[in-house]
Amino acid sequence: MPVLEISSNEFQAKVIEGSKAKPVVVDFWAPWCGPCRMVSPVLDELSNEMAARITFFKLNTDENQQTASQFGVMSIPTVMLFKGGEPVERIIGATTKNNFKEKLEAHL
Repeated sequence: MPVLEISSNEFQAKVIEGSKAKPVVVDFWAPWCGPCRMVSPVLDELSNEMAARITFFKLNTDENQQTASQFGVMSIPTVMLFKGGEPVERIIGATTKNNFKEKLEAHL
């Protein structure tokens, strides 16, 4: 199952409120970003494997600049884990599936 795209309008309900029930991962990305295109299939795989424990979303930073700047996203891809309504992990740049999984598992 691919990671679902959300917008700034949905961010409060789906990420901030949603992460109070179950951790939420947000992939801050843009279509022109090469490393973002490398990370996307990795997060799709993790979404399939971890769907019972974590909800995954992606947010296009070109279309949702205010939300990206609100969370201090300076470079993309930036993958953030939200738990209890707060960001608890930030992974900047492309990395391996195992590295993503290790960092996410540490918060479960």
